[in-house]
Amino acid sequence: MNTSIITLLAVGSGGFIGAILRFLMSLSIAKNFPSQIPLATLSVNTIGSFLIGILAALFITYVPSNELKAFLITGFLGAFTTYSTFAIESFYLFQTSILLAILNILLNVFCSLIAVVLGYKLLMLFLK
Repeated sequence: MNTSIITLLAVGSGGFIGAILRFLMSLSIAKNFPSQIPLATLSVNTIGSFLIGILAALFITYVPSNELKAFLITGFLGAFTTYSTFAIESFYLFQTSILLAILNILLNVFCSLIAVVLGYKLLMLFLK
C-alpha cells in the first residue's frame, strides 16, 4: 500500500474534527433530550449517513482528490459516526430491556439507511 503522508494527515485531521464534533453534539443532545434510547448516537449516525449520501451523489459529478475524500469520508465521517458506541449501548440496553435494545438497533439501521438515500437523492435533484 502506497499511502502518502498528506493522505494520512487528511484522515487524521478529519478524524480529529469529526470526533470533537461528535463529542460536543453527543453532550448537547444527551443534556437537552434525555431518553431511554441513546438519542445522541442515533443522531450522529443519522446525520453522518445523510452527509455521506450527499457526498456520494456529489462525487459522481465532482471527483475530489484522494486527500479530500480521505479527509471527509474516512477521517471526518468515520470519526463523527460511531458504530462501536452504538454496539455497546445496544448491548447495555439488552441487559435492561430487550424491547428498547431492539428499538435502538432498528432506529439506528433504518434511520441511517433512510438518511443516506435522502442525502443522495436530495443532492442529485440539485445537480440536475
